[in-house]
Amino acid sequence: MHTNIIIIGAGPGGYETAVHAAKQGLSVTIFEERKPGGTCLNEGCIPTKSFCKNAEVMEQLKEAEVYGVGHLSYSFDFAKVVERKNQVVETLGLGVESLMRHKLITYVNAKARLKDAHTVIAGGEEYSADDVIIATGSVTKMLPVPGLDLPGVLTSKEMLDIDHVPARLCVIGAGVIGLEFASIFHRFGSKVTMIEYAKEILPNFDTDIAKRLKQTLGKRGIEIVNQAKVCGVEQREGALAVCYEYKGEQKACEADTVLLAVGRAANVESLNLDEAGIAYSPKGIQVDDNMRTNLPHVYAIGDVNGRCMLAHAATFQGMRALNHIMGKADAIRLDIVPAAVFTSPEAAMVGLTEEQCKAQGMALTVRKSFFRANGKALAMNEPDGFCKVLASSEDGRVVGCHLFGAHAADLIQEVAALMNKEVTLEEFAQVIHGHPTLGEVVQSALLG
Repeated sequence: MHTNIIIIGAGPGGYETAVHAAKQGLSVTIFEERKPGGTCLNEGCIPTKSFCKNAEVMEQLKEAEVYGVGHLSYSFDFAKVVERKNQVVETLGLGVESLMRHKLITYVNAKARLKDAHTVIAGGEEYSADDVIIATGSVTKMLPVPGLDLPGVLTSKEMLDIDHVPARLCVIGAGVIGLEFASIFHRFGSKVTMIEYAKEILPNFDTDIAKRLKQTLGKRGIEIVNQAKVCGVEQREGALAVCYEYKGEQKACEADTVLLAVGRAANVESLNLDEAGIAYSPKGIQVDDNMRTNLPHVYAIGDVNGRCMLAHAATFQGMRALNHIMGKADAIRLDIVPAAVFTSPEAAMVGLTEEQCKAQGMALTVRKSFFRANGKALAMNEPDGFCKVLASSEDGRVVGCHLFGAHAADLIQEVAALMNKEVTLEEFAQVIHGHPTLGEVVQSALLG
């Protein structure tokens, strides 16, 4: 069977690219060995955000007296939390399946591997196309330490299907995934301890945000140990002990459940990349700015190229690859990608961090503001938060924004939009913001 495009993987990058291609009259064969929707829909972004909403309701109930609601009596049924999550995932999954029923899309529920630049093999059959897009996503990274196969040591995938709230949860890794689960289960009632090898939590975020968020999470009851090297996990008297080295001393964190969340790695196994002649490294498949590999008609988008492991980045990388295949120019800024962490409170960023700017030798203008001075934040009982806007001192262009606080994930989008138009700090500061809104936190920072 021959089509215009073959796509391997039906996550956000794969299935959305297939739909865009079909809308423009191109025939597509798309392969997926598991469920359509990829990690994001089935075991990542969507199910965790469903849990986040339940956790938010729990938090509001605990704070009810602040709002004049007293003597509340309620029960918590975790089975219903999981059931609701599964319903959300199923509904969205059915939506993706319906998109795959387009007359120009052939959906093949099978594992595919490359034969050459124009051919893949799946289910013992050969399929060919003019161009191939690899969109196989990522897999959970594992630590080279003993004890990770013990019962009760889970990855994020298994954590989403847990049937109870553990009394004590130890999270190995304080990146995005670890912090979201820590925040969720802390609000569900778990005693949470996090162990992180790096100096700060959220290693890729601006240090100012990471430090302040750690402080806030600590005040709320989540214990975070940084600069700790995990040595292994042991079974001890009905509990799991995460053994780690901290400041030259051997320590252990006892827990009922251990979550391994040390990041994700490009899913390049079994694609047959070596035989097909595609260049890759431990970080992922090597691509140029058009997402093209070293083979002219083979592209790689999303987590598998290791450039930016975010669902929305995969979607727009797919658009870029498709545009290149069709000979179309675009104005997609793949260097301006907003990112968010759905902790309590949320954290978000777009553009460069202060550390990255300094490494580039860029002279900076830095503006800051605090949620505690914002009327809407106080009315919401959400005073914890901080905003930091970075601009080039040379031409005034806004080059980055870093937030933590209520609805930070939504607030960052305004900055991302205007950064795409290369606005200056002075121009941005003259944009009128509604009052009272959380958006005024950004405005306050701009005005200094």
